[in-house]
Amino acid sequence: MTTTTTTDPGATDPTGETMERTTAQAPRTARATVPQAPDAERLRRWRMVLGADSADSTGCTLTGQDAAMDGALNALYGGDAGKKPGGGRGAGGRSAGLGASAPSVARWLGDIRTYFPSSVVQVMQRDAIDRLGLAALLLEPEMLEAVEADVHLVGTLLSLNKAMPETTKETARAVVRKVVEDLEKRLESRTRATLTGALDRSARISRPRHRDIDWNRTIRANLKNYLPVPGPALAGGAGVSGGSGVPGGAGGPEGRGTIVPERLIGYGRASRSAKKDVVLCIDQSGSMAASVVYASVFGAVLASMRTLSTRLVVFDTAVVDLTDQLDDPVDVLFGTRLGGGTDINRALAYCQSRITRPADTVLVLISDLYEGGIRDEMLKRVAAMKASGVQFVTLLALSDEGAPAYDHEHAAALGALGAPAFACTPDLFPDVMAAAIEKRPLPIPDKEPQQ
Repeated sequence: MTTTTTTDPGATDPTGETMERTTAQAPRTARATVPQAPDAERLRRWRMVLGADSADSTGCTLTGQDAAMDGALNALYGGDAGKKPGGGRGAGGRSAGLGASAPSVARWLGDIRTYFPSSVVQVMQRDAIDRLGLAALLLEPEMLEAVEADVHLVGTLLSLNKAMPETTKETARAVVRKVVEDLEKRLESRTRATLTGALDRSARISRPRHRDIDWNRTIRANLKNYLPVPGPALAGGAGVSGGSGVPGGAGGPEGRGTIVPERLIGYGRASRSAKKDVVLCIDQSGSMAASVVYASVFGAVLASMRTLSTRLVVFDTAVVDLTDQLDDPVDVLFGTRLGGGTDINRALAYCQSRITRPADTVLVLISDLYEGGIRDEMLKRVAAMKASGVQFVTLLALSDEGAPAYDHEHAAALGALGAPAFACTPDLFPDVMAAAIEKRPLPIPDKEPQQ
């Protein structure tokens, strides 16, 4: 116990002086504590993270927008969500889950777009398709109009392409086109700039005409051949050197000399013909959906460059050449058929038969390398193309989804042939192509896959 002395203005002693009153107070630690603002906010956050089951342990009750957000999360991630129609765990026995009804899904899609940023919405949509089996609902135009479009949604739509009713196909094409146009805006300018520079550098010639000489590069290449120029001696005395501009003395005016151009470097002469051939060979098995989307967009960008001749080939157990559709990547995507087996050897045989200028060809194989065909034949074809001068690039994935699953044995075998296999993000792809065009070492972000 602690004591405090207070003054009571209403109490006086017999002499008329104000009396002081001593009162007892309980210790501070014995007082009932009320959560302060930081503690309440911490509990609220934990309650949102842990879900409805934590309501009793946290002692926190959600209201307003927090309750609505929690309901949207619980519908997808609640313990019973996805196990039965209308399933899920809600307070007081109320059901969560998205159920099987299209209207409830449409409301849920609208809710998450209201409460969460676009990047989070895309993750939740992807989880809903996987956890709750909502892929079939994407066959309804109303659902497609409500979703947030991204690369993964496009992959899902492509896998449903054959089952899609005619009433949905136009809506699906509009969704895919929106994603493709967004990707083109993000990737095209950098791809063009990077590859145009690489093509210009790869076209340098060593015996240029005078008007085609690249003087800056020629001077840099011949600096080792710099010679000082001796100036004429002045009458009646030794030569004079200095910055006055008067020639004289060894070395002439200060900073003057001669570079002997032992090697000339020139620009390649402008030509309407393609400088390089590019072959994109894309595995369209179900696990490669995002890679197919990005590769189709890059294929369209490369095809629009006059100095490149681009061919796009997709394969599973069959091989389809979609080069004539490269002017519209949406047509390319709807020409693919995600799923099925994989015959890499057959696809490479087709690509090999279309190569006419091996030394000027870059072949990009985009595959997880799970080969269903003849493994030894596949490796022999790669070795033969490498020996003929083809720049062979193997991408285990062309996406930003993280580390891919792939056949480690086949990746190691290709690496031993000088065709390292590695995953590549869309942002890195222009640099990989530029290095392949210039026949430089590839900018491999992770050496592990090829070992």
